[in-house]
Amino acid sequence: MKHIVLRGSLGRSRGFFALMANRAVRLTVSLSLMAWGLLSLPGCGASSPRFGNAERSSAASERKPPGARFSAKEIEEEKAEDDKKVAPEVKESIVAGKRDFRKEKNPAIKPLDQSKMMREISRYMGIPYEYGGDTPQGLDCSGYTMLVFKNSVGVQLPRTSADQSKIGKPVSFEDLKFGDLVFFNTTGESASHVGIYLGDDLFAHASVTLGVTISSLQSSYFKKRYEGARRVIAQ
Repeated sequence: MKHIVLRGSLGRSRGFFALMANRAVRLTVSLSLMAWGLLSLPGCGASSPRFGNAERSSAASERKPPGARFSAKEIEEEKAEDDKKVAPEVKESIVAGKRDFRKEKNPAIKPLDQSKMMREISRYMGIPYEYGGDTPQGLDCSGYTMLVFKNSVGVQLPRTSADQSKIGKPVSFEDLKFGDLVFFNTTGESASHVGIYLGDDLFAHASVTLGVTISSLQSSYFKKRYEGARRVIAQ
């Protein structure tokens, strides 16, 4: 009888440890899935909000970004097809506020607000591209546009370029004005890149290769990938 009781106790012990082991496995799997979800959060062209502070943005940049948006091919294409570079003196005149964009000026933006927006656009020039970045330490394309609009005219844009392409009203290429958002398909996905139109076929954006810079809509790379524009601030 004692032998039988002992075997029963061993059986219950083994069952208990097996149950605990199964729970541990399930917990490990759950944590792994959560970690995978965080690592796969998208940047410019995706639909999930990004991290909202410098510490988390920095952490996001340390991981390898997934997807075609950050492929070596895309970076090579941008470099190779940027055949209409903006001259340094032109960039300097824009950043210094010496250019007068009368033709493309958006009448819906007050002169004071336009000056504020131009200063905010210029403020981040040269800041490096950071996947998921939305702080002055590093910016991605939609993080840059969001920061400019929020800090200059108090307009809160959605966090991603795809969502930003759904607000405001559509604008034809011929009617582009200062402050319009311009969108590009750089990855095979619609509105995967966004910038802010300045006038004279120029726009400010956070480039994967150059960081925050000014580019031309007439360069081969952006001309053939241009999708359209939206006017967020309208009369």
